[in-house]
Order: sequence, then structure tokens, then C-alpha cells
Amino acid sequence: MTTGSVLALDLVVAVLAAAGWLGGGAAAATGRRRLALGVGAAALLATLARAATTIALARAGWWFAAEKVIIAAPLSLAAVLVAGPRLVRPPADIRPAAVALLFAGYAHTAALLVTVLHGYPVSAGAALLAVAGVAAATAVTWRFLGARPSRTVARAAVVVSLAALVTGTGLAVTTGAAPGVPHAHGHRDEPTVGAPTKRFTLTAASAVVTANGRDVAAWAFNGQVPGPQLTATVGDVLEVTLRNQDIDRGVTLHWHGYDVPNSQDGVPGVTQAAVLPGQEFVYRFHADQAGTYWYHTHAASDLGVRMGLHGVLVVHPGPVTGVDVTVPVHALAGHPLPAPSVAQVRAGEPVRLRLINTDSTTHRYALAGASFRVVAIDGADLRDPPPLADTAVLIPAGGRYDLAFSAPATPVALSVDGRAVWSTGPVTAVTSGWPVLDPLGYGAATPAPWSRFDQELTLVLDRGLDLRGLLPRYAHTVNGAADPDIPPQVVRHGAVVKLRIVNRSLVVHPWHLHGHHVLVLSRDGTPSTGSPLWLDSFDVRPGEVWEVAFHADNPGMWANHCHNLPHADAGMTLHLMYA
Repeated sequence: MTTGSVLALDLVVAVLAAAGWLGGGAAAATGRRRLALGVGAAALLATLARAATTIALARAGWWFAAEKVIIAAPLSLAAVLVAGPRLVRPPADIRPAAVALLFAGYAHTAALLVTVLHGYPVSAGAALLAVAGVAAATAVTWRFLGARPSRTVARAAVVVSLAALVTGTGLAVTTGAAPGVPHAHGHRDEPTVGAPTKRFTLTAASAVVTANGRDVAAWAFNGQVPGPQLTATVGDVLEVTLRNQDIDRGVTLHWHGYDVPNSQDGVPGVTQAAVLPGQEFVYRFHADQAGTYWYHTHAASDLGVRMGLHGVLVVHPGPVTGVDVTVPVHALAGHPLPAPSVAQVRAGEPVRLRLINTDSTTHRYALAGASFRVVAIDGADLRDPPPLADTAVLIPAGGRYDLAFSAPATPVALSVDGRAVWSTGPVTAVTSGWPVLDPLGYGAATPAPWSRFDQELTLVLDRGLDLRGLLPRYAHTVNGAADPDIPPQVVRHGAVVKLRIVNRSLVVHPWHLHGHHVLVLSRDGTPSTGSPLWLDSFDVRPGEVWEVAFHADNPGMWANHCHNLPHADAGMTLHLMYA
């Protein structure tokens, strides 16, 4: 069982325990002895089951179990000590046991809410609020059911509740906010790139485009979705003029996966101002990385990319030989792109398929009719990739895979999530049952480029209630905070940095660091054994722990975020900055 499965199981048994204790207390309050004892016994079993899931999660990593051990476990223990004797030796009249059973229900509910609403990291404020809630609910219940506690007990309950509530609220609200991200910082250390050899102009505007035979309202570059493909050769100097015709939210160009100088990265409010209607901005950078990349707006990126403001960037190492095809996959207003196409390819001709996922979720790709090799991932060539057949690949949001093969005399077809998108003729193969390639064990290994790490950073991904804004929101969080209150991570220029990314949530987070490719070291403690994987986008699934490393050799302020763009918009964005 994976850690992600244990996380889901833990949540289920926590709900069952809380519901069981509350149900048993309600049955006891109405005098239904047999029902109260049966439901209470089930709740006790669920409590023991959560103890087991907590132990399993603690063994997987403290990040997964911190609040469960420090807050939930003591509350659960108190619940069992108070309610357990009522189940072992129940009175003939079960009604006096109602308060004890309900207390156990309140304790488990509070523990559950700490996990769901607060998450990581554990805090004294969350613990005090949980205690306040349990004490207040128990006092009210005691009074309501006519148990008439003594004045001493009643006063003690009120004092404990108020003290815990006030202190816990104060700690939760006054937790130090992150220092502000500096804007308009200089780029004095960036090298000059010389005169441009390739010039492009991209105009962002509202448009009506055709998707699967239907007219769809979109935001488009030069009136098309995806925007024009920008093609260059290593050694070129690219100059791209961005113009905004009528996009009120503003636009920028982020060169996804291309490690441009910081001033060219296209993050509004950090590296530049958003380009508003009637304005323009000129990007200029040296094409020194061959490979498959893409560009997209980073202003209101969740909406802008979804509406169509993206396109392909391909940099060739030299003259192109054979068939070279880009396949950017996107869902535009619910319509999948691209439309299926059929190509004429001669038998024996080399073919390179550049697969690009411009959506916010993972897609499954399968090539039927020919063996192939994955020759590059995220623009970086793989070392000695062996041939594959009847094997699918999963590409995360923002990721790119290059597949290479020699065209056979029989038809070949590429499908995405079971839908044919490119082929040389009809193919009837069923690909849904094919195994999925694990890139961490694919290709030939080489020695690690670094023998030590100068810095180590950790990002713990979760969900929680964000109380630092004008209105509370349920946010995607990093280390317990949501954008813009996540402290920036500071690295030293020239340092080799190990970055650990932990996903304790129940959803996939495709992680993307701007301005750098990271080398995958391990996943869930298992080292990468194949070709060195230099990635800029990778899926961190529920319960997974990824360790990657990068060389801090590109100074500036860099966005570091989940590339499921709704997640980024809901708080899962922070910044990496150089000291």
C-alpha cells in the first residue's frame, strides 16, 4: 500500500471514528442502549485503526503524521479513557454515558478538523483551538442533557475553553507573514545577447477559433490556438515582441522550461509588469538550449492558459532531418486539441514526435504500430534510451517527451487518453492496458555531477484554511502557508541545492521551478537508476517524496509553483531568490 493510499485510509477511518462516537452518544442520549453500545464499539475499532494508520504514516515520514501524533493522538487517548469504561461496563440506563461518548466524538472531530483545515506544520494555535472546541462542546452538551455538573467543573470548563480559544486564535492569526517579494529588482549581472537573428511578433487578443469543428471563444496569440510555433537553431538570438490588443487581465510570455535570464522570465510583479491592452514588451535571449519547450502567459495564468494563450518553442541543435512533428495537447472550453491528423511518411524515414502537455493535469500517451525510444524529456536528451514497444508514457502538466522511431511500412498512430491525434494510417491496437514507463529507471546511468550539497530545502504540499487574507479561504499550501505569505527560499549563487518535495495532500501536484532544470535524485527513498533526468516539470503524487538537486547558477527571483494552475492560483506558489 502506498503512502498516498494510507493518507486516504487515515482520513476515512478518522471520519468513521468521529461519526461513530457521535452516533453512539446520540443513541445513548435517547436511551437506545443496544444501538449506543454497537456504534460505540465500532467507533472504538475505528480509533484503533487510526492509531495504526498514524504509525504507518509516521514511518513514511514525519511530514505525514506530525499533527496526528502531537494533537490527534492525545485527543484520541483522552476520548478512549473517558468513553471506553462506559462501553466495557455499561450501566443499565445508558443515558448517563451520553456525555462521555459525545466527548469522544468531539475529540475525534477536532482532531479530524486539525488535519483537514490546518494540516502541516503542527502548531500550538491549532492544538489550543482544538482543545477549546472540545471543552466548549462538552460543556454545552453536559448542560443541555441535564447532567448538571458542579459549579467548579462548569467554571473550569468555561475558563479552559475561553483561554484556549483566545490564545489559539491569537497564535493562528498573528503567525508571522512572509517577507514581501521584492519587485523591480535589477538584472545587472545578466550578459548581453547581441543583435537578434530571429524576430517574432505575438499579439494577444480575444478571438473565435475552431476546435473540433466548433467555434469557441478564446484568447489567442495571432488569432490561433495554440499560438504560432517559434523555431530556432542553437546559436540564434531570439527577439519576441509581445503586444496586447484587448486582454484586460494583462499578458506576459513565460518560456516554460527554457532557462532564460531572470528579466526575460515573464512573471508579472516579479520580473516585469503585466502587458496591458495597447502596450508591448520585447523579450530577447540567446537560444543555447536545444529541445522542446513552450511559452504561455503568466498573467492570470490559470485563466489565460486555459483560454488559449500558449504556443510551442522548438530549438534545433542543427539542420533538421526526417519528420519532425510537434503535438501540443490542450483542452479548450472542453474541446480536446489538436484535431486528429494523418501524415504521409515513407517507410524507413526517421520520425521525431515532440509531445507537449499544456493542460493542468497529466495526460497518457501511447504510440501504436512501431517500437520507439524516448530520446528527451523536458528538452534534455536521455543517455542510451532503449527501444520500447506497447508502452505508454505519462506526461505531467507542462512536461514534454520526445519520441523517436523509424517509420515502418505499416501505419503508426499516437493517442492521448485513448484519442487518436496523429497517425500515418488506421491502427486498431487497444492501448488502455499497456504498462506505463517509469523514467527513473530508463536509459543508462552516469555518475552524479556533485559529491555534496551546499544547501537543503524542503517543501511540504498540503491543503488548509488560510486566515491571513481579508477573507478566509481553503487554499493549497506550502509549508503551512499560501501565496503571498509563503516565505521565499533563499539560495547562494553557485551553491548546489538539494530540494525535497513532499506531497501530503490527496491530489497530484506537478511541480515547476522557473529558471532551472533539476536533477532527480530519488522518489520515496528509491534512487533514480536510469539516465540522468533533468526535469522542469514532474508529478508529485499523493504521499510521494521527491528529492531533486540543481545548481544555483541563474541569479534572480524565480517562481516555484504547482503547474496545475488552479492550484497555483489557490495559493501553491512561492519564490526562489538568490542571496
